[in-house]
Amino acid sequence: MPRLSITRLAAVLILALALPACQNQNSATAGKIQVATTISTLNSFVQGVGEDHVSVKNIVPIGASPETFQPAPQDVATVADAQLLVENGAGIEAWLDRLLRDASARNLRIVVATQGLPLKNDNPHLWMDPVLAKQYVLKIRDALIAIDPKNADDYRRNADSYNARLDELTKSIRKQIDTLPPSHRYMIVFHNAWQYYNDRFGITTLGFVEPNPGQEPNPQQIAHLIDLAKRHGVRGVFSEPEYSPKILYSIAQGAGIKVVENLYDDSVGTDPQVANYIAMLTYDTNVIVNALK
Repeated sequence: MPRLSITRLAAVLILALALPACQNQNSATAGKIQVATTISTLNSFVQGVGEDHVSVKNIVPIGASPETFQPAPQDVATVADAQLLVENGAGIEAWLDRLLRDASARNLRIVVATQGLPLKNDNPHLWMDPVLAKQYVLKIRDALIAIDPKNADDYRRNADSYNARLDELTKSIRKQIDTLPPSHRYMIVFHNAWQYYNDRFGITTLGFVEPNPGQEPNPQQIAHLIDLAKRHGVRGVFSEPEYSPKILYSIAQGAGIKVVENLYDDSVGTDPQVANYIAMLTYDTNVIVNALK
């Protein structure tokens, strides 16, 4: 009996300590639409359209790859509590169907951002083209209006404003890429996240190190990338911070080129200069242009 009383007392104390934090969190999100996004790059679109009307959580942590991600129990809770889920689609979130089943979120509205957009070679990274990203914004706008029609004018106005910023971003990127001689506009990348960006702005993706998510290249594939780099005068091989640069350095050494490890695509970063979508693509463009000059 004494042991049971102590256990109960401990539970009461824990609850008492946790309650203020829960109350603060609830008051901060009270009355807001609860939105879950699969990847952090989508947060900017939701926040840009929803502003103060939304509270957004991403499932895949910043700095992690959505292609190799495995959900945890807290991710089930995030989806279960959400009114709207924004996913990229096109196969990048292979783990999502099971997560949705575990969450049993019957009233959850889901936006598949890539639905109806032109898919190239089954490549899901359409958001890397800011022109296509505008369609993500419009889909999110329509979903928020369906959930919260009384604030429809706000969502329309915010979406128009955000897409105008994406138009300016597109012009800025194109202006920077146009400073590069055509003979310098070649990239070898760690994984094929850059096809839509490169196609939009006139850069050729010669090859990628990781043929499939989590699969390292074999010696023949490495030799082929080195040969491509030499034949086309590639100036660098590009990767992201979440991936090991070991293989990249072997390619760079064989081809006599440099390694660029600090691009962002599947995830924004924690540093303010890459903490949202527009900042991320602005930063990436500066890195690419400086590397290819």
